[in-house]
Amino acid sequence: MTMLIVGKRTYARAKPYPKKKVETTEEVAELLKKYQYVMLLDLHKLSARVLNQYRYNLRPYGVVKVVKPTLFKIAFTKVYGSLPSEIGERIRGEVGFFFTNVNPVEVLKIIAANSVRRAAKPGDRAPYDIVVPAGPTNASPGPIISKFGKLKIPTRVQEGKIWIVKDSIVARAGQDITPEIAEVLRVVGIQPIFEQLKLLGALWRGRRYVEISELAIDLGKYRELFTSAAIHARNLALNIVFPTPEVLQIVIATAHSRAVTLAAALGMVTRETLPQLLAKAFAEANALASIVASKAPELGISTVSTTTAAPAPQQEKVEIEEKKEGPSEEDIAGSLGALF
Repeated sequence: MTMLIVGKRTYARAKPYPKKKVETTEEVAELLKKYQYVMLLDLHKLSARVLNQYRYNLRPYGVVKVVKPTLFKIAFTKVYGSLPSEIGERIRGEVGFFFTNVNPVEVLKIIAANSVRRAAKPGDRAPYDIVVPAGPTNASPGPIISKFGKLKIPTRVQEGKIWIVKDSIVARAGQDITPEIAEVLRVVGIQPIFEQLKLLGALWRGRRYVEISELAIDLGKYRELFTSAAIHARNLALNIVFPTPEVLQIVIATAHSRAVTLAAALGMVTRETLPQLLAKAFAEANALASIVASKAPELGISTVSTTTAAPAPQQEKVEIEEKKEGPSEEDIAGSLGALF
């Protein structure tokens, strides 16, 4: 039994490509060689005025180019040798291209900072409270007056023009723009809507496609992460006593405080422990006097309040520092030993 194998038919173009398409493909290939990143733009429902304004605003950072996806794919294959499937699947429909050497994360900030104002359309949402200011308009009296009245905007006719009597809010933030609101805003010349390019993603040096969600960095979140990391690093450095100026400043102070406390507990007499030792001796002597006074009132022993006597150790310390000819530390230690 014999089988007939029919080969797959391939399309072979008989006519040469149009000159304009060839030139466009070569231009895109040169742009791909010159720039590291290509941002994909969503052109669906984007007005030509906004796109042209962005062409101008983005000139310092790269080139905005609108070409057919098929021509872009041909140029991409010509430059990089092949077209990865993940990239080919995204390059379709109404898309534009922004060629740049600026980091894509920074491109997001640049595009947001260059939003373009436009007139409100029915269905838009007010980005803020929209106020129609008092004063003259360029509108002549006519049917438009009824729309002002419907929106409760007080008006009058003066010098053949419609005047707005006082500032009036026509839309609150988040409110849908109705046809009446859109018409009134157009008449008074207010363009409240900020429109910006919609980014789909980025072609990363011809190797991979990065979704725009991966590039949109929440700076506040990252700031919190860095702050938390710094706190944990500081605590770890303190626990392991890592010798840095910041750590040693805290560790040495803590060690000194613990050493003074230990020396005072052992009864060692130094300038730092003397106030604590005197305070302890006074408290114990006062407690003993209180016990004796309660059991033998005939002795006439009275106790001294710790609040009134507390400054005494400080005063004695001052006298020791000022009078060099006073008792030595050995004499003081001997006297303290007699108290305990």
